Amino acid sequence: MLADKDRIFTNLYGFEDWKLAGAKARGDWSNTKEILALGRDKIIEEVKASGLRGRGGAGFSTGMKWSFMPKSSDGRPAYLVVNADEGEPGTCKDRDQMRHEPHKLLEGCLIGGYAIGAIAAYIYVRGEFCLEIDHLEHAIAEAYEAGLLGKNACGSGYDFDVYVHRGAGAYICGEETALIESLEGKKGQPRLKPPFPAAMGVWGCPTTVNNVESIAVVPTILRRGGSWFAGLGRPNNTGTKVFCISGHVNHPCNVEEEMGIPLKELIEKHAGGVRGGWDNLLAVIPGGSSVPLIPKSICDTVLMDFDSLREVKSGLGTAAVIVMDKSTDIVKAIARLSKFYMHESCGQCTPCREGTGWLWRMMERMVTGDAAREEIDQMLDVAGRIEGHTICALGDAAAWPVQGLVRHFRPEIERRIDEFTRKAA
Repeated sequence: MLADKDRIFTNLYGFEDWKLAGAKARGDWSNTKEILALGRDKIIEEVKASGLRGRGGAGFSTGMKWSFMPKSSDGRPAYLVVNADEGEPGTCKDRDQMRHEPHKLLEGCLIGGYAIGAIAAYIYVRGEFCLEIDHLEHAIAEAYEAGLLGKNACGSGYDFDVYVHRGAGAYICGEETALIESLEGKKGQPRLKPPFPAAMGVWGCPTTVNNVESIAVVPTILRRGGSWFAGLGRPNNTGTKVFCISGHVNHPCNVEEEMGIPLKELIEKHAGGVRGGWDNLLAVIPGGSSVPLIPKSICDTVLMDFDSLREVKSGLGTAAVIVMDKSTDIVKAIARLSKFYMHESCGQCTPCREGTGWLWRMMERMVTGDAAREEIDQMLDVAGRIEGHTICALGDAAAWPVQGLVRHFRPEIERRIDEFTRKAA
């Protein structure tokens, strides 16, 4: 278990003051000027050394991503964009960080913005997060008033502004280039890459897009050293992570834990265990609705990090752990996710626009068993033709839950088809 001294989000549950005075008492905004004095290259090297991987789902090295930004300006300003859209079902970590620890995010914006040579940060927040936006805007006003943001931020000689932009609740705007399009006032549809945002992002300027958690942990990493963060977790899966545990557990919660914690330990120690006991577990979606589910047999031993979950053909994603006990209609649950991805497809790519609807309609028939056995493989074929054939990863997100269902629960689908066939006869 993670020791309290290694916890980054010390007010994750909002028991203490979330405003500037409370944040400073917890160590935020201390030595920020000295951190900025390290210089751009040193900050990026320290973040690389920490092994921090993006906390928004893709798990790409944050320091590496920052290093893609131009070293010197060609006359265009550069920007940091914070992805606070958080539309992934089961995921609710960023909203708690913004609601209860907004100053961690703002300090991270300043340091990250300085490291990439940005003049401003835009925090793109899911529009439904009303309280979170209120807290962020209040914290920004406090930071400006205290001289922590704006002209000569923290007395460093660096000018940096932070703005909050409200989204309109479209899942697709969680994809970084669709988010950029939306920020520019256009329809949220992903862009073809290249060019990548580091070369041509928002308003045609160099841009880095990072998740809330990726940015919020940066000040603590730089205060305590990259080697401290790298010493937590497992090689290539370092540091702490906020896990969202929901579904059929006794105490649903958000909890900060060490990367690589066993899934069973995570659920039993922090969420009060599975409803009805561990033996009542049917399956878990370990990383938000877009990653394939894993059955109890894998849940018994799997570790919660990027590489361990990839080895069992799933993924850490946003670390949103959705627990399903044996009362769950597993086929209906995945059909519900198929409907979500059909609804949220932006319609730009044909495989996704047509395929997500096709998958949902097939899944609805699998729920009742009104299908033929060979259609299971046909459904997998459709999923395979969507996966990897779209501009962004929404196509993959639609395909993976279905693939995971068939991989682990094919006998249940076949049982329904046989039962329906018998009744029809």
